[in-house]
Amino acid sequence: MSDSLGTPGAPKSLPLILARELASNLATPMFLLDPGGMLVFYNDAAAMLLGKSFAELGEIPSGEFGAALQLATPDGEPVLRRASPAGIAFFEQRPAHKTLMATAYNGVRREYEVTAYPLLGAAREMHGVVSVFWEVASGKRGS
Repeated sequence: MSDSLGTPGAPKSLPLILARELASNLATPMFLLDPGGMLVFYNDAAAMLLGKSFAELGEIPSGEFGAALQLATPDGEPVLRRASPAGIAFFEQRPAHKTLMATAYNGVRREYEVTAYPLLGAAREMHGVVSVFWEVASGKRGS
């Protein structure tokens, strides 16, 4: 691992660059973490749900991003960073899925289905994490 990982503006790996290109061209809300745990991008679809564009927020540590969203279970139990889908993908290097509540930067609280998976290279080196999320429509949970 390079010393520049986890630093805003640091060079990114090709898989992370390609994941950003994919996210930029989808209407599915997505965000990306680099192998140092830095939030390095989220797309316009995610910005609409988060209440702030990535250009406004910029690269920040994923812990700070997660804390700002006040992640919780649908029952209101706080979700620790390591127990979130992105945390599981990052720390355990495996895919994960959960239903979570999150508060956007504009104060709106919503329920989401969240799936995250690690971007692992051919030699299983960590290139980052992709998280995809979808707002749960009121009354549509579990269907």
